[in-house]
Amino acid sequence: MTECSQETFAFTDHFSRRVEAGFTAGRISSDGGAILLREADRKIGLLRRLEGCFVDRRHPKRIVHRVREMLAQRIFGIAMGYEDLDDHEQLRTDPLVALLSGKSDLEEDLAGKSTLNRLELVGRSERYHKIDYSAEAIDRLLVDLYLQSHPQPPEEVVLDLDATDIPLYGHQPERFFHGYYDSYCYLPLYIFAGDQLLGVRLRPSNQDASAGSLTEVSRIVEQLRTRWPGVRIVLRADSGFCREEIMAWCEANQVDYLFGLARNERLCRTIQGSMEQARRLHESSGKSARFFTEFAYRTLSSWSRERRVVAKAEYLEALRRLGLRGTDWAEAQVDTLRLKLFKIGTLVRVSVRRVFLSMSSAYPWKSLFTHLFRVLRC
Repeated sequence: MTECSQETFAFTDHFSRRVEAGFTAGRISSDGGAILLREADRKIGLLRRLEGCFVDRRHPKRIVHRVREMLAQRIFGIAMGYEDLDDHEQLRTDPLVALLSGKSDLEEDLAGKSTLNRLELVGRSERYHKIDYSAEAIDRLLVDLYLQSHPQPPEEVVLDLDATDIPLYGHQPERFFHGYYDSYCYLPLYIFAGDQLLGVRLRPSNQDASAGSLTEVSRIVEQLRTRWPGVRIVLRADSGFCREEIMAWCEANQVDYLFGLARNERLCRTIQGSMEQARRLHESSGKSARFFTEFAYRTLSSWSRERRVVAKAEYLEALRRLGLRGTDWAEAQVDTLRLKLFKIGTLVRVSVRRVFLSMSSAYPWKSLFTHLFRVLRC
């Protein structure tokens, strides 16, 4: 583009007032509220302690960007929504990011994307890769932060396991297609206690959702019990983690667990009586009905023993059960149906002969609305 030194711009007048603009405000950041993150870090000392997990082999006299500054730049950048390294080509000149990163000279540029890339990539040549980190030390730090957030040991710790997708749009290493998410993605594992992250692993998606989870759970449980020997620990996850290896380990190590169990024909036959009871109550009351029942259950081959299963038999909103069966919304939550199916902008016209509801032409789910109408009216 042709370079231009124009400083002011005259726009169309607003009645009797001239409208002018210019790039004259100086260095401005769009993320002023992020200064609160700096104060939060001062309280818990995350960056200072995280820096201790790294080894810097660069010549001291040749260092322009310190490890702690780069970590702060990257972490605060992600917190503000700048996940891509390319974003730092602009962020490196942002005075607020310089302040957050601990740069002594706020007029000096921060690290660019290439420098940050060398910080993050491990296993490269010694010539270019001179900063390493200890994954084990970082793992321990996450649990230490959780432990130190409690002035007194809690009676119970609930560990939530979850696997979700990170969509991929390029040709990254270990890129695989995942049928459930219908995309190329990674399948990271997360372990939370409440809203605090205790463990995370980036994994390819060509494996079971529970892959590697037992290694992470056993490490975290050991660290928790070293500090809090009497705490009760509960492991909670969906059916993707209901595996013999994990359950047997929990039983051998006094860890309670609560896992989802995928539906199958045997389970459906077992709770058929409760389902019928829920159906009758629903029909008589017109409201949602649910019953809980428990029984001992063992798979034909994959489980080593019988285990207690608690089943919920319920009849919910008839609209979903009768009209949305076989559609993408067959198992949608009520609030999803409310937002997408009921919240349609509508003009109501009332005459002597009819009431006409004139709905928004921009409504995006017309085909599903039509399907539901035809099913319910037949």
